[in-house]
Amino acid sequence: MSGFVDSRSERRRAAIGTAVFATAPMAVTVLGPWLLTRWKVRRPVPGGVPAQVAGAVMLVGGASVIANSFVHFAVEGVGTPAPFAPPKHLVVGGLYRFVRNPIYVAIVAAVAGQGLLLGQAKLLGVAALGVVPVAVFVRFYEEPALTRKFGAEYTMYKENVPGWLPRLTPWRQTVPKDDAA
Repeated sequence: MSGFVDSRSERRRAAIGTAVFATAPMAVTVLGPWLLTRWKVRRPVPGGVPAQVAGAVMLVGGASVIANSFVHFAVEGVGTPAPFAPPKHLVVGGLYRFVRNPIYVAIVAAVAGQGLLLGQAKLLGVAALGVVPVAVFVRFYEEPALTRKFGAEYTMYKENVPGWLPRLTPWRQTVPKDDAA
């Protein structure tokens, strides 16, 4: 994280904006699956208890990753994940050291987890189909926008941290000796 000093009001606005924007992934991970399934459990659940346990782990893990990522946007980035209120600083800490798109990965995990937990194959299909427009958005809008805004800092990050499948070890941003004064 860079040594930028941000005002208390900037940080407060970032926290409020991030909390408000959190409604978007909530709609996708909570409202969408509820509208499709009314959270009815299919009996018997395909895969039984092991599938349900895996689904619960994916759901809780996905929700935790989303929450953690939003906190990093507010605190580290001093902004939100929303394109209309982007972060002031590139977010490269926390789970962003392992994967560039933890929120998108977590949303897919949470929706697929509900599919396993409820035995509802349609949620697995929705999760799989949802990957396509998100990947297109990231590739053709988000990555070019981040490159324009953060330049070499984002390019170095992108070269070291995968977009979709997490690294096994956290990336540690190195500061060139010229910049370390």
